[in-house]
This record gives sequence, C-alpha cells and structure tokens, in this order.
Amino acid sequence: MSSVPLNEGEGSIAVGSTAIASKAEPPHRPDGLSELAGWRANPLEQERLAKLARLEERGVCAYPARVSRGQGCAEAAHAFEQFEAAGAEGEAPTVQVSGRIRRLNIKGKLSFLHIADESGRLQLLARLHTLGEERYSLIKEKLLDVDDFIAGSGPMMRTRAGEISVDLRDLRLLSKALSPLPVIKQQQDEAGNIIEHGAFADIETRYRRRYVDLAVNEEVREVFRQRAAIIARIRQFLDARGFLEVETPILQPLYGGAAARPFHTRHNQLKQELYLRISFELYLKRLLVGGYDAVYEIGRDFRNEGISWKHNPEFTMLEFYQAYIDYRGVMELCEAMVAAAAECVFGSLNVSFRGKELNLQPPWRRISVREAIREAYGLDYRQFADAESLAAELTARGEPPTPGQPWGKMVEGLLGKYVEPALIQPTFVIDYPREISPFAKRLPQDDSHVERFEAFAGGMEIGNGFSELNDPREQEARFREMAALFQAEDDDSAPLDEDYLRALRYGMPPSGGFGLGIDRLVMLLTDQRSIRDVLLYPHLREVPR
Repeated sequence: MSSVPLNEGEGSIAVGSTAIASKAEPPHRPDGLSELAGWRANPLEQERLAKLARLEERGVCAYPARVSRGQGCAEAAHAFEQFEAAGAEGEAPTVQVSGRIRRLNIKGKLSFLHIADESGRLQLLARLHTLGEERYSLIKEKLLDVDDFIAGSGPMMRTRAGEISVDLRDLRLLSKALSPLPVIKQQQDEAGNIIEHGAFADIETRYRRRYVDLAVNEEVREVFRQRAAIIARIRQFLDARGFLEVETPILQPLYGGAAARPFHTRHNQLKQELYLRISFELYLKRLLVGGYDAVYEIGRDFRNEGISWKHNPEFTMLEFYQAYIDYRGVMELCEAMVAAAAECVFGSLNVSFRGKELNLQPPWRRISVREAIREAYGLDYRQFADAESLAAELTARGEPPTPGQPWGKMVEGLLGKYVEPALIQPTFVIDYPREISPFAKRLPQDDSHVERFEAFAGGMEIGNGFSELNDPREQEARFREMAALFQAEDDDSAPLDEDYLRALRYGMPPSGGFGLGIDRLVMLLTDQRSIRDVLLYPHLREVPR
C-alpha cells in the first residue's frame, strides 16, 4: 500500500505544512462568515469559532474540497493483522485513513488520536519528531477538537500497549466541527436495564436531530444497516421467483387501493387536483392486465391520519401481485419471505420484540375473523346479520358503537381491540367481512365474507392480502356499495376509479396480492418500540417558537 499526498493539488489544505506557512494566502471567505446569521453560539462553540479563526490566519483550509482516501479504519487494521500473520517481514503497510476524531490524548511530544468512520475506530499516533513541528503544533495547541474530521497517513504499527495504530507522517484537517457532539451517559439500574441520561437523552430531540443521533449512537446506525439488509433480502426473494420490480405514480389524479384519508395537492401548470398515493394496488394490478405475471414495488405511501407508535404519515410499503394464485398461495409467499429476511440478516427465525419471543418458522397459524373474535371476546358476530342487531348487542355489552357504523366496521373494531394485541406469534387472520374488503373475492357459499387475510405478529398488523377481485361488474358494484356505506369524508370511503374498471374489462387473470409494512417488519425484526426508531426522519409536531 503506497502513500500519496492526502490532498493532491491543494497545498492550502495541509495542516501547518512548511509550504503553506511560507506561500499560502489565507483562504478567501465573505466578511463576517464566522458570525452565522441566526445562530447564537454557546461558550463551547465560541471557543471553536476562535480556533477556526486561528487556523484560517495560518492559511489552513478548514473545509477542503477533496481528499485522497486510501482505506477505512477497519480495512487498515486488517491489513496490519495480515502483515503480522505473515511474519511481519519487510516494511509495515502504509495507509491513508480519514474519520471523525472521537478521542484526543495529548502528552507533550507524543499524542494519541482515535478516529472513527463507518467501519470502526482506529488509533493515530502523533509524534513531534515524525510528524513535524508545524503539523504537531496544531495538536499541541489544541486547534483540533474532538468531533473534527481529519485525514492521516503513515505506516502501521502496534504500540507498547498492544493497540494497532497509524504512525502519522502526514495530517490534514477535513472539516472543523463548530458544535460539539453531545455525550450520552449510560447507567445500569438494579434490574440490569440501561438508563441513558445527559444532554441528548431525550428521544424526541434525537428524532429531530437524527444526524446527531446517528453520529453518537452506533446501535442506531446499525438498525438502519439492518433495515437496508432486510429490504435487499426481500428484493432478492421476489426477484428469484420471477417477480418484476416496477414503479407506479406517487402523484395520482384519484387515490385508491386502501381505506385511508389522502394528502391533497395541485399541479399549477396543468391545473390538476392530485393526491399523494395511499397504496400502489390499483396501478400494480393494471400491469397484470397488461401481461405481466408477477410484479412488485417497494416505496412510500402517504396517509393523512393519526400518529402512533406504529403510524407515520409517510411510510414504506412492499406490494406484490401474482397471477394464477389465490390468498392461500399469497400467505405461503408471505411467511417464506419474512422468514428468509430474518434468517439472512439475523441468522435465526427466533426474534425478540417488546419482551416477547417470536418464532417466524413457517407455517404460521391461520384463524378466521369469526373464530378469533369468538375466542377473544366471546361473541359470535355471525349471529347478528345486520348493523342494527350487532349494534344493539354491543350496546348491551356496554360498548355502543358510533351511530350509523356499518356492520363490517363494527367487526373490524372488535378485531382491533380484542384480537390484534394478543396476536404475538405470527398469525394469519383470514376471511374478512366483504364490507371492509372491496377488492377481494367472495368466499364460496358466503356472500358476506371474502378471501382476505391480515398478517399479525408482535401484537400488530404487518401485512394484508387478497384473492383479487377481477370481475369488473362486481368491482363496480363494490365501489358503489362503499360509497353508500361511508360518507365522503370518512377515511374508509373509496372513490370509484373508472379507469381501473376499464382495465378490468380487458381481462385480469385470477391473482393474489399482498401489502407488507416494511417499517413494521423492521420494528419487529430489530426489536424497536416505535416506528420512529426505524425511520431516519419521522414526522414530528412543530416545536413552539
């Protein structure tokens, strides 16, 4: 591994080099740049601003445009371990590393700097006689701070204490951190729980300043690495089974495919009223009409609804649709896909979520809506054939429903209140009321229920699937039935999509479809208590000014 100048062609970037000291002009900057508009620097930040001014007076560029980077911290350490394993003959490898200073230990003519990049941490050994007086003076005079980004190069070595280090021959400042990162202190209570405290322990502040949260919490960064790996494995799973990944419109002239309130917007030039999509469903099924056998999309949906530990206004969904299978085949795909993601990323089908142990091994339990409510609530709702009689029964039990609520919505309410929280082990609840399932085929010999399932685990719904309704006449009737049951302002209202009906009239093969909440699956597999913990930038209320 050979060494080249860390910022080739940009001598002004060097920290305290002789050439700079004699030739370089102070870098140009607008007057008053250190006085940032609207920013009231605290004493620590004022101290760092003063250091920045001193650096610039010396001709040091604190924010260079580029750097030649050779190795990551972990790669550099591994190269030295291989050198030692081979007998440590010849010259030790010379490396070029970059990262954020996480620790500074200045001891006269010898100093230790620990830097970190995404791969890990590495110690840099700075010595006056090898680094040179000009460069070393910036360490000795404390012009470099913890949290600054630097680059260093030199041969690898192992210190007397046994730590792999870079014996610095060159040093560059890459970015001066004007605000110090917070220190999160951890304490273990009597029960063994880790309690965090300090200036950055408030969880909402961490959501608002995710960049800081990531910088100081390796475990948070790991969650998002795992999220990416889960999504990659899902893609691999579907691609291997012949699915085609596609993209459908986010801005739609007519929202549909789910029971949700949309966000509304307008295209000024075209003078069109548009909606952010609440689902991919109707656009993906048009592609089955167009001749594809299996399609999927992973992307964002937007729903103008409440916020909770499992709800965010924008969230990531997977939806797939495949011709010539029904909802039973979709359930088999779902459980196999989730198990494959868990095993690939975590090496196990047993996961812990909210203090409960879950086993994702297929096959998952299947239970009908009717049986699940009867088990959990002691009510056979099928004995009450209309909304009036079911409402009277619920009222007699001390749980009067909202006046005018449809029969299917009352059943769904019972499911959400009494069944869902108890579904800890992976479970498919199947055969839903037709009234709340406008895109699913009817059950044979049962006009009031459809071939639909919802997948539950950890006490929450993670997915929803159907045997897809492909009769254009019945689909139109379902749209009109929904319009009659629900008011236009209800979240469950479904506008009639004439173009989708037109597509069905050209013929869509028997198909099965499925939607999976990616965020909820990541919560489940990484044991995160809130959807905000698996979204890099969750939506939050405005902070009062």
